[in-house]
Amino acid sequence: MKIVIPDDYQYATRELACLELLDSHDVKILGDLRREPEAAAVLAGAECLVLIRERTRIDRGFLDLMPNLKLISQTGKAGRHIDVAACTAAGVVVLEGAGLPVARAELTRALIMASRRKLLQAVVDMRRGEWQTCIGSALHGQTLGVWGYGKIGRMVARFGRAFGMEVQVWGREGSRLAAESDGYKASPSKESFFESSDVLTVHLRLVGDTTGTIAGGDLERMKATALFVNTSRSEVVEPGALEAALERGRPGFAALDVFSEEPVYDSGLALLNMPNVLCTPHIGYVEKNGYELYFRKAFENVLDFLSGNVSSVLNESVLQNGEA
Repeated sequence: MKIVIPDDYQYATRELACLELLDSHDVKILGDLRREPEAAAVLAGAECLVLIRERTRIDRGFLDLMPNLKLISQTGKAGRHIDVAACTAAGVVVLEGAGLPVARAELTRALIMASRRKLLQAVVDMRRGEWQTCIGSALHGQTLGVWGYGKIGRMVARFGRAFGMEVQVWGREGSRLAAESDGYKASPSKESFFESSDVLTVHLRLVGDTTGTIAGGDLERMKATALFVNTSRSEVVEPGALEAALERGRPGFAALDVFSEEPVYDSGLALLNMPNVLCTPHIGYVEKNGYELYFRKAFENVLDFLSGNVSSVLNESVLQNGEA
């Protein structure tokens, strides 16, 4: 089978041990499709795509470029980047994978630490021959607000507790009850959550009712000294709301791993040029051990499907219609 892995920015899959699972297949790895000169020709012959999280948007127009496509294997859970209805109409089977939240939780911790202690500024200034140009703040005793108490939110809450932070949780009723059973405080209201958090970190899945759920008014309730952290999805924040709130000084700081348009090649992006904002290029899940897990499952799903195991198929109607 002709299998293509698109939008592998670092060509990292070339080095994965699990790639040997596909030794009997014709595998091609492409970098950023917008900059890859061979992309159109390679995609035209593709029979299977293995997607790296949400990097590649699959819609009807994209599917039209691949007349031979039969199968899409997703690393992790399928999201809004895949038009499942369009895939079904085109007779393309979509397989869902699995992953671990560890790498994303770890990056959240790292961003919080780096921003609070102003590590980047200290490193850059020292390389310029300067010494102790800034002063950060310790996490101990501060209030960590965690919005979303799923697997990642739980890990981040434990991190906060380990560093002596007061942890409070906001989210749906089930999340708040689960947090309370684990010994954390459930914030009494969304307003109080934003007003009282010294560090507020978001861990929401992007679905219809979470899109734009954080508005400018929410952010402007935050303290002038507070840090807003988003390693989830940029779309959970109302467009332009964070930039406007930061310019007004509430919150005073932000640390971001996600952006409305990715990849970001524009060094003039407003958020990149704010001295109170720490940005990383969506690397929350980009980690070698995590990649091994994500891709091994995605590759195994392809092999299982080809051998008749359809347990990972997302759009089962394709099979029922006999279109695949």
